[in-house]
Amino acid sequence: MSGDLGPGGRPAVTTSTARPEGGGRAAAGGAPAPARQWPILLVIGGAVAGLVVTAAGQFRAGAIVVGVSLLVGGALRWGMQSVGMLAVRSRFTDVITYGILGVAIVLLALMAQPDPLIRIPFLEDIIHFSVR
Repeated sequence: MSGDLGPGGRPAVTTSTARPEGGGRAAAGGAPAPARQWPILLVIGGAVAGLVVTAAGQFRAGAIVVGVSLLVGGALRWGMQSVGMLAVRSRFTDVITYGILGVAIVLLALMAQPDPLIRIPFLEDIIHFSVR
């Protein structure tokens, strides 16, 4: 059965995990590993920077930096053909996931107490209901 070929001349039985769409190198194969994986390093670096800012006592600013890092990841995934390890699933799924998580983190950071910068009444009701 291992010699059976399916449509397009591909094996009928999967023997390994396929790389996600766009999961190729972000730079030439001869470049050092960090250069080939710069998109995910950029997003992780931004998230780490946000966590450092949060640990330094600036919760709102740090959370915004983390959220913006995820939004940058979504933009890179949408706009670039090959993003290396930043590609996890299909392009559509990655962009939607990075975008929703990034927007949610930024909105929650802007709504954080004390002195929220924005007020979204239905989200406040959901948070108050879930905390009770």
